[in-house]
Amino acid sequence: MKTRRNALLLSFCAVLLVVASVFGTVAYMTSKDEVKNTFTVGKVAINLDEAKVTEDGKPVEGADRVKENSYKLVPGLTYTKDPMVTVLDGSEASYVRMKVTFNNARTIIDMCTDPEFAEDGPTGVEEAYPLIRMVNFVEANAMKWDGIIPDNMVDTEEMLANAKYFSYDKEADTLTYYFYYNETVAAPNGDVALPVLFDSITVQNWVTGDQLKELDGFQINVEAEAIQAAGFDKAEDAWAAFAQA
Repeated sequence: MKTRRNALLLSFCAVLLVVASVFGTVAYMTSKDEVKNTFTVGKVAINLDEAKVTEDGKPVEGADRVKENSYKLVPGLTYTKDPMVTVLDGSEASYVRMKVTFNNARTIIDMCTDPEFAEDGPTGVEEAYPLIRMVNFVEANAMKWDGIIPDNMVDTEEMLANAKYFSYDKEADTLTYYFYYNETVAAPNGDVALPVLFDSITVQNWVTGDQLKELDGFQINVEAEAIQAAGFDKAEDAWAAFAQA
């Protein structure tokens, strides 16, 4: 038993990132926050960070929040990962969303498939398995975000078919999930921190050493994006404009 356990404790490091970048045009005030650069157009600015943790996912007491953490993945363990979006002081009302991207898509789906039910055939929601089996959403905050927060298989299957919420890049082998904050956010009198959507990730205890070996260079990449609300009748119009920026 000890030998098998050691086989699972392969020293595998994964870099799980919070990333920010900024796009802007003359027509629209937009903002993304990037690890090394912050650039804004107009008066919309955001920040994205997460708690600094050790390789085993434990928060470092007293440490400032960071843009990047590295983890050593071990089956059965849970790791703190709590990306937080903050709309910065002076920002006008804006729409905000987060993008969560997993690389090594096919491998991570296999890793998140419960072997007890693997022989039952397709479920129609396999592409949401990383969210269902790995990401730990904060229940009290989840209702404030619109996205694939698995609690209903029918809704999940429908949302996976909607490019608003999900995309799979076959060439890059990535899964990207979009989460939209349900309200516009302004910060006229100080920074406004949005409720954390999820606060940790878990590696299921059925994961094997061979599966971990295949996850070389594995990343969970989180991006935050914002665009002004003024000038748009609804959020969908704003994000369509953002895509053209």
